[in-house]
Amino acid sequence: MRKLSISNHKLSGDNVIPMACPKNHDKFIQGQPDSIIIHYTAGRDAATSAEYLCKDDVKASAHLVIGRKGEIYQLVDFSTVAWHAGESQYGGRTGYNKYSIGIELDNAGVLKQAGTEFVSWFGQKYQQNEVIQAKHRNEQQLSWWQNYTPEQIEACQQVCELLINNANYGIKSILGHEEIAPGRKQDPGPAFPLDKLRTMLLTQNRSDEIPEMGMQGTVVNADLLNIREKPSIDAKKIAQPLKTGTEVKILDEANGWYLVETKVTGWVNKGFVETKEK
Repeated sequence: MRKLSISNHKLSGDNVIPMACPKNHDKFIQGQPDSIIIHYTAGRDAATSAEYLCKDDVKASAHLVIGRKGEIYQLVDFSTVAWHAGESQYGGRTGYNKYSIGIELDNAGVLKQAGTEFVSWFGQKYQQNEVIQAKHRNEQQLSWWQNYTPEQIEACQQVCELLINNANYGIKSILGHEEIAPGRKQDPGPAFPLDKLRTMLLTQNRSDEIPEMGMQGTVVNADLLNIREKPSIDAKKIAQPLKTGTEVKILDEANGWYLVETKVTGWVNKGFVETKEK
């Protein structure tokens, strides 16, 4: 594993490329950032994506862009708010730019099959060994997606671990753009091992995040929230959806889901439940 370090909110080390993105200058408030948001670029390559996000007239940016060989472009330092989350909400909070560090990975995203090849939205073609067929966590049908490279995943893991262990940041969660903007965004998609990454990096230090047995919660950010027999979007629905404002008792947590008790007991996506102290 290569050597990386953070000093003065900037990443340094092997194959780290600093970029100038002066349009971002607002600083995080005290106690932030506390989250990392994982994205894909849906672009042709890491360099052009990083250059695009640095343009003054583009109303988007990110802290990092990670290329397919593991190269890392830093556009915005870690003390400064970047514009990567857009309209977003999760866990009772909205506007995740002000809470999070945004990491973009060079990836074309969802692809369309054309004979024996697979085509991105910008027309680039990929071969069978470059793609996977998988079901997105927020969708029911199978789709084709470009693979991430081992070098990208390793670089992302290493950066996330550095941020989690750095006393300047209180990182407690790693989320996908698809989780804070469901229905609007699909990244990083099922080709990225998001659940495995956050379990690996956060499980050992999550005692302060696991809700106390019996803690109360309220359904938020969803007109109707499905309640399922298992902690999975593919699991069977066991009752009528819960309406916004429904009070629930939280019994357990697993893989981004709460086991809740209301008139029935079942699993709901934790991103739509706001917890409160007894």
